[in-house]
Amino acid sequence: MQKLNLPSYSFKLKSNENKTLIFDNLRKKYVVLTPEEWVRQHFVRFLIHEKKYPVSIIAIEKQLTINTRIKRTDILTFSTDGKPDIIVECKAPHIKITQETFDQIARYNLKLNANYLVVTNGLEHFYCKMDFKNETYIFLKEIPSFTADN
Repeated sequence: MQKLNLPSYSFKLKSNENKTLIFDNLRKKYVVLTPEEWVRQHFVRFLIHEKKYPVSIIAIEKQLTINTRIKRTDILTFSTDGKPDIIVECKAPHIKITQETFDQIARYNLKLNANYLVVTNGLEHFYCKMDFKNETYIFLKEIPSFTADN
């Protein structure tokens, strides 16, 4: 798999029926290693190891319903009071991040009302803080580290 613009981490990999699988520590199971999954696994580790988010407040592929359609967030963190805090949308490294990607995560946030949005393809990362009063988002240089106030 491709080197990403994130710290390197070690992962448990195995082969099964000509597919490479990666162990997801949060879901406690092996999943097919796609380019998007490679980005997701790195970003989860980034949140845990670099930004100090507790594993207990991170959800992977959390299901939500938007206009009767079932969608899934790639990564969702919660605040200590259980409200959605950060939505992360992961794309494969070869996928260019476009306005359409931001529109997708913004639709999810109409339902979730998270404080931060992150869009990443593992090479480029866009961090936004929601400005609910003005119905927009503010781009940030990085996502904040975890604090008990999150």
